[in-house]
Amino acid sequence: MSNAQRGRQADQRPAQPQTQPQPARPVHEVRIGRVKAAIWGNDGEHGVRYSVSVCRVYKDQNQKWQSTESFGKDDLLVLAKVVDLAHTWISDQTKGQDVPF
Repeated sequence: MSNAQRGRQADQRPAQPQTQPQPARPVHEVRIGRVKAAIWGNDGEHGVRYSVSVCRVYKDQNQKWQSTESFGKDDLLVLAKVVDLAHTWISDQTKGQDVPF
């Protein structure tokens, strides 16, 4: 079989669907208004360790949703409450576990 025939034969094989890895998703989110906290679970040798990322969402001039890690004066009390709720959720998940620091 010639190289050209092999090439045509390879082109006739059904295409394999390519699966793209799904982006990591937080295990929990807390949101009040425009401020949200994403709680991430990271498996480790001592069990799940949690981390939190916070952001403020807004619509830009083109009405597309954006996020920022910058907070204004009016966001700060809401941010404190969101972080407090994230802390409570993590505490509930780890209750009774001996979590090393």
